[in-house]
Amino acid sequence: MNSFNMNRTTLKLSETPRITRELARDESGRLYSVRMRELFGALEVDMSVIEALGALKMASHALSLLHERWAEKYDLSEGRLGVLFRLHRCGPTPLGDLATDVGSTPRNITGLVDHLERDGLVERVPDPDDRRSVRANLTEAGRVRIESIWKEGLENQQDLAEGLSKEDLAQLRHLCLQLVENARKELGK
Repeated sequence: MNSFNMNRTTLKLSETPRITRELARDESGRLYSVRMRELFGALEVDMSVIEALGALKMASHALSLLHERWAEKYDLSEGRLGVLFRLHRCGPTPLGDLATDVGSTPRNITGLVDHLERDGLVERVPDPDDRRSVRANLTEAGRVRIESIWKEGLENQQDLAEGLSKEDLAQLRHLCLQLVENARKELGK
């Protein structure tokens, strides 16, 4: 079958870029992208950085597609689902903090909260710590909605990490965050 199942969410390989679909194993059993090696192999440079960062980008793209498909099952966008998850875990949150938490811009968060507010899932409430600020808060309907899909979201993540040990996951986390630190240095942050 040409798909990846994440419980009831399916990502068809035809929806992914060609470079992501053609994977093979090297002599030590590690996966690599056949297409990436075809495209960049003629450069006659060490491919380890190119392949590793390319694989990270491919993984990020695939995870985003899976998350988007899963959110669509609940008539939500990936961004709206992320806002609901954050509010479920954090409670009433200033919109600026919410933007930071979900890796978005303040302008985009405003739009996401507007849509969720129209759907009756989120409400804006005054910020008791700052009269100039407003917080987003789950409504009772929003709480019921996110609680009904929260457990499935956790199960989906477990399914996605199948075959990875706790040590693998700790190393993956560390490596990704090491790249974040390096990127911050490059960005001057």
